[in-house]
Amino acid sequence: MSIELKNIAKTYDNNSWILKGINTRIKTGEFFAIVGPSGCGKSTLLRMIAGLIPISSGDLQIDNHSVTNLPPCDRNLTMVFQDYALFPFLDVEANVGFGLKARKMDVVKIEERVANALALVDLTAVKKRKPRELSGGQRQRVALARAIASDAKICLMDEPLSNLDAQLRGKMRSEIRELQQRLGLTLIYVTHDQIEAMTMADRIMVLNEQQVQQVGSPAEIYQYPANSFVATFFGTPRMNLLKAHCTQIHNHSLVIDPQLSFPTPFDLPAGDYFIGIRPQSFTIVAQISKANATIKNIEYLGTEFIVYVELDNGAKIRIAAAKQSSLSLNERILVKTPEDFLIFDHAGRAISSMKGTQKNGRTTKQAVQTAQ
Repeated sequence: MSIELKNIAKTYDNNSWILKGINTRIKTGEFFAIVGPSGCGKSTLLRMIAGLIPISSGDLQIDNHSVTNLPPCDRNLTMVFQDYALFPFLDVEANVGFGLKARKMDVVKIEERVANALALVDLTAVKKRKPRELSGGQRQRVALARAIASDAKICLMDEPLSNLDAQLRGKMRSEIRELQQRLGLTLIYVTHDQIEAMTMADRIMVLNEQQVQQVGSPAEIYQYPANSFVATFFGTPRMNLLKAHCTQIHNHSLVIDPQLSFPTPFDLPAGDYFIGIRPQSFTIVAQISKANATIKNIEYLGTEFIVYVELDNGAKIRIAAAKQSSLSLNERILVKTPEDFLIFDHAGRAISSMKGTQKNGRTTKQAVQTAQ
């Protein structure tokens, strides 16, 4: 079942807006993530889709039928909450079948649906246990089983993994994605964790400051962010965002430091800009007399080192290095201009991206203009 949001907005006092101008269409069977920082309106939007919070203005459609004024029970969807919302006095089996029983469904059908749902999430062996006797991951599976048993074709999830430890979150990510694919659910998943959104979703909506910043596939959002907020929100470690100035004196180069300038892919008006560089794109040259930076800290992450560097102009950057190469604190180094970078205007809007590409064994530069 598809969902369409048409100019959805929310306010509680007719003065300040929690959300405004939300427009998107979620396809049937799509895993759609809504991501953004705390307080950006993610959960509010999800609750408006569920019917738990009234929509202030706009129209919500499910399969091309307006459901804006319908109660939750008439929207043919189910929801998995952050705190699981399990009844502590009921066992697993009763928790999963509670909603079906409330709808006065036939007892035989309830037993069949509950059994199938518990088998899907591998909880058949603990069906007689109470929630207090389960681990966090098992309780999360009970909430998932309840959603599966409802047989609704739309499932809403509000940060369902935030209460789990890092290792269990990774395991549950895979299980939720596999279940969504197997059942053909249209799944809307709210999270503040960009890794969850990137690894699970078909498409992502990025929210910030009451508005949609960008909607696209994980690859589109990572490689071609619409603005500096999206660029710095996605990616670990975070993208470096450096102030730069463009003058005709430097042949339309964006200059950050006398030894660190970026060629523009096309003529830009003179003025101030921002350069976005992923930590993985920088190159460090050690033991060189022509240095432009100093190492301030080094973090070892097992597969890579994160080197914290201060340029001679005072700008601080993060560089991901595959190996330490005998670098040391306070060492003078040369930070080289990378092949891959993004250009943002003074308001943070993306102007272009420069990508280093391989052609006939040689590295060339490809410019992609994204805005004017």
